Amino acid sequence: MKELKLMLVWSLTLLSSMLSSCGSEVRTTSAKPVLEGEEARLEKIATIDSTAISAVLDLDAIEGYEALDTLSADAWILVEDSLGLLISAKHADQRMYPASLTKMMTCLLALEHGHLSDSITITKDLFHTHDCRVRPGDGYVAGNLVREMMMLSDNVAAYALARHVAGDTVAFLDLMNQKARYLSMEATHFANPNGMPNDSNYSTARDLLSLSRYCMDDTAFARIVGTPFLDIPLTDGRHLPSQNTNVLLGSYDGCIGVKTGYTRKAGSCLASAASRDGVTLFLILLKSDSYASRFSESAALLDYGFRVMETYRKEKWKVWNTMMRLYRIQ
Repeated sequence: MKELKLMLVWSLTLLSSMLSSCGSEVRTTSAKPVLEGEEARLEKIATIDSTAISAVLDLDAIEGYEALDTLSADAWILVEDSLGLLISAKHADQRMYPASLTKMMTCLLALEHGHLSDSITITKDLFHTHDCRVRPGDGYVAGNLVREMMMLSDNVAAYALARHVAGDTVAFLDLMNQKARYLSMEATHFANPNGMPNDSNYSTARDLLSLSRYCMDDTAFARIVGTPFLDIPLTDGRHLPSQNTNVLLGSYDGCIGVKTGYTRKAGSCLASAASRDGVTLFLILLKSDSYASRFSESAALLDYGFRVMETYRKEKWKVWNTMMRLYRIQ
């Protein structure tokens, strides 16, 4: 009988830990009040539970764990989105160059503050950078230029949108950094709207994860970054065929976004998100070795994450069943 009581205490303790971090199956009078709207959005991105999964599972026993040591990326962070359950991280708080993952913030601000039905003309003075598909004299409706920037990772489009939203680049950078502070991205500073190399343009995998999770709660943002291909119209009737730079779209089961990035200093980067069987994972991968490795390594991490969550769900119900069985015995 004493052994049964000890098992019951163990089960109750474990169950309490798991249910507090893995779902809303059990509600108590001491539960936190339900948040809504922007408050809930901010609460969600601020939540990263680093102990719930590791307290229950031997993560190194999950298929794919050993392969993580072979990844070339300098940093990453992988979480389950609904409750912020941390699955895997490496140097997640190390300051790094975000490359074009910066454009997630530019897109967000354009959607929040821009007049998306306005026309924008691409002018010559914007061409102080490279990697662009827009040309001087091209005209776009602002909403379509946002799509072009995100799908093709267009650097000049980012400057055009910055000027459209704030009047000039300096004012737009103020908006970027104000928003970063609002999102508690404490290790982040933006110095341009597109992520080109600049020692004052930096972030961390953890901060970029907060940004990507927040952005993907915006329906318009999620629709743009989840589009594999689009013929984007110009105002003169021409169209720009636009294949999303994120090749996981359409090739990785459940991929819903988010954004690629590359510079020589930053290496190959990818913010990605995928949903399967009611589980959504978010991943930030920074400074992978190559164009191809950022996708293969992200896929490997996401695969591992889905296996972890599948096992975690099973263990939750095992504990529940054990507790109920022991309770009936008592």
